[in-house]
Amino acid sequence: MPEIWKETGFVSDDPWVVETEETRAGSNERAVYGLEEFIERASSGQAGLGVLVRPDEDVGRLKPFLEQISLVALVFPAFNDGRAFSHASLLRTRLGYTAELRAVGDVLIDQVPLMLRCGIDSFAVSNETALKRLAEMRLPGIDRHYQPTARPSADAKSYSWRRVS
Repeated sequence: MPEIWKETGFVSDDPWVVETEETRAGSNERAVYGLEEFIERASSGQAGLGVLVRPDEDVGRLKPFLEQISLVALVFPAFNDGRAFSHASLLRTRLGYTAELRAVGDVLIDQVPLMLRCGIDSFAVSNETALKRLAEMRLPGIDRHYQPTARPSADAKSYSWRRVS
């Protein structure tokens, strides 16, 4: 079972459970539904829901329900599949989603700083190397970035095309 990590450290009491045929949320847990089931529930007026978005799904379908979503879990099926980075960026910058955005799946330590820049703020981590480095709060990084992101630059004096992390 993956551990949940945020910039403040590991979370010990995360209530979210991705619902599958084998897994159902218990009384003290909250369900994360697949996109189709989420839309069905949200259309009936339910709020405080979690939704799991796969790389081949359209995050634009969430737009009418943004106020009802408490968690969007973006699936990273493999380290070389970056479509969820685009989903995160679209959710934060174009759709204005402000609640929790979580990376699930193949979350590697080298990608965590880039995921943070895209607006992802929690991570379901099962990779042993990533778990060890996150426990030590040792994130890799690149000092300069050439593109704007969901997370603004800390250095207001930097050039607009050369952002400092």
